[in-house]
Amino acid sequence: MGKYLVTASYTADGAKGLLKDGGTKRLQVVRELLKGVGATLEAGYFALGEQDVYLIVDAPDNASVTAIALATNASGAVRVNTTVLLTPQEVDAASKKSVKYTPPGG
Repeated sequence: MGKYLVTASYTADGAKGLLKDGGTKRLQVVRELLKGVGATLEAGYFALGEQDVYLIVDAPDNASVTAIALATNASGAVRVNTTVLLTPQEVDAASKKSVKYTPPGG
């Protein structure tokens, strides 16, 4: 299972739906959506600012998270962004890999 940070911003229609349904119901909908692809919600928060929602999701693979993003973005009620989260051990493993790179102009 991988971890993902999912942020979302509501459109006007999405905000109207949130006003109607409330936050608890929306997070239950999210849990059910995630369950459908074998993912779970570790944490979910509503926020003030540029993003309206912050979620930490455990999902089996990138394809599952992509399917969620496609479905929710296609609704037009919310704009979802997903960031893959790495464990310290994954960064350790990456730092041990040899990569040949020439910077622009180098």
